[in-house]
Formats: sequence, C-alpha cells, structure tokens
Amino acid sequence: MNAKRSDKIATGVLYVLSGIIVLILAFLLAYILVKGLPVIFKDPKFIITASNPLTGGGIAVQLFNSVYLLIVTLIISVPLSLGAGIYLSEYANRKHWLTGVVRSAIEVLSSLPSIVVGLFGMLIFVLQFGLGFSVLSGALALTVFNLPLMTRNVEESLRAIPTSQREGGLALGMSRWETATQVILPAAVPGIITGVILSSGRVFGEAAALIYTAGQTNLPINWANWNPMSLTSPLSLFRPAETLAVHIWALNTEGTISTAQQISAGASAVLIIFVLLFNLGARFIGNRIHKKLTSSN
Repeated sequence: MNAKRSDKIATGVLYVLSGIIVLILAFLLAYILVKGLPVIFKDPKFIITASNPLTGGGIAVQLFNSVYLLIVTLIISVPLSLGAGIYLSEYANRKHWLTGVVRSAIEVLSSLPSIVVGLFGMLIFVLQFGLGFSVLSGALALTVFNLPLMTRNVEESLRAIPTSQREGGLALGMSRWETATQVILPAAVPGIITGVILSSGRVFGEAAALIYTAGQTNLPINWANWNPMSLTSPLSLFRPAETLAVHIWALNTEGTISTAQQISAGASAVLIIFVLLFNLGARFIGNRIHKKLTSSN
C-alpha cells in the first residue's frame, strides 16, 4: 500500500469519526427539540409563567435562577482561573514543588464527580458557613466544580501564544506582568472565551451539585423588589434557588402531576436553546473583543 492510498484511508476514517460525533449531537438536539418545542408553541407563556406544584405551570423562576447562578459563578470563578492560569503559564517553574502541588490539585478537582462536589458544598457552605440552601452556596459549589477546567484552559490559551511575543514585550522594556497582561492576555482572549463557554455550559446544565447547595425549592419572588438583601428579591444571594436542570430532574423523579413529562420536555428544549444561544453569542463577543484588543481588522 503506497503512501497516498494510506493517507486517503486515514483521512476517510477521520471524516467518518467526525461525522459520527456530529450525528450523535444532531440526534440528541433533534430528539430534545422535537419533544419539547411543541410544549412551548402550545403555550408561549410557558417560559414567563411561574411553576405551580398542582398544575405544573411554567419555568420562569427556574430559568432566571439558572442565568443568575451562572452570572454569580462566573463573577467568582473567572478572576480566580485567570490568576491561576497566568501564574502557571508565565511565572511557575515547571520543576518547582509548588507547581506540582497546584497541578495535582487541579487534576484531582477536575476528576471529582459533581455529586461529591455537591455533598462537599452542603457540608462546608450550607452547614459549616451557615449559608443554607442559597444562590451563594450553589455558586461557590459550582466554582469548585468549574475552576479546574477554566484554569487549565486559560493556561493552555496563554501557552499557545508564540514565545516571540513575550520576547518582544520584554525587549521593549516591559515587565513580565505587563507583558502577560498587555501582550499575551489580549492575544489569548478567543481561547479563554472558548473555555468560559465550555465551562458555562456545564454550569448552566449542572444539577447534582445544586441539589445539595442551591436547593430544590423557591421562595415567592417579588419582581418589583430589587433589594439584594431581601429574601423575596430576585437578586438575593441567600434565597434557595431551584434551577432549570434541577427542576427537570425533580419532574422526572418526583413529579406527581399528569403534565410532568410535558413540562420536563419543554424545559429541556429551553435549556438546550439557551446553551446554544449563549455559545454563539459568546463566540461572537469573544471575536469582537479580540479584534478590539489586538487592533486587527
């Protein structure tokens, strides 16, 4: 067998494997949307109506809780992951024992099942810190769950920038910190945004860790009350918050109403749609930020 034929066979195998991945994703998306979209089209108020334990209702509160938890989690985890990623990429000595400890900690955290992170969050944040089942407890647990992936992605994005750019910054008299933040970091923005997208998708669809930290119930919310210190405010960090993923889980495991399966299907479709919209929007924003920071056309 000559080299050209071997190359064609290998290329064909890679195309087939890639096609299988695309087909699996397409099948999952199609199945969820076909099951769920009719529920939304039948009652468009499904998305803006609060849930009802007797009749089922909608998913407005759960959807808001999911978005709010995602925002709070990113506010906590993005600065931590950026700092850790910059340290590991630009400052850490690969042979130093501290670097090995940090990398080992990241690997161990990334291998923990989400249910274990949820139990840890319940013991530490809910009980030990006295935060109770709340948005803040859920966000802190999701930060523990999310931090390894984001840190690793930031580090890899920074390492992917050519060494010549670092040398150019240092040659111009810039300090290592100035080179990292003003030269390397802007060039790595698209890769970092991609990492945030991937981790955000995990956060938005996470259920196991939130069952034990954010809770499975919702307090009555006063949408006119925007005082974050009030438990009836949608912005409160100390109220229990059932998310969309937890609501879907509860409907399929504990739901007793006759429309539980239909509500679950509609909620699943909304969850998928929001994840897709967030991914596409974040990629667009990331590319615009990259062009602005690097002054490229």
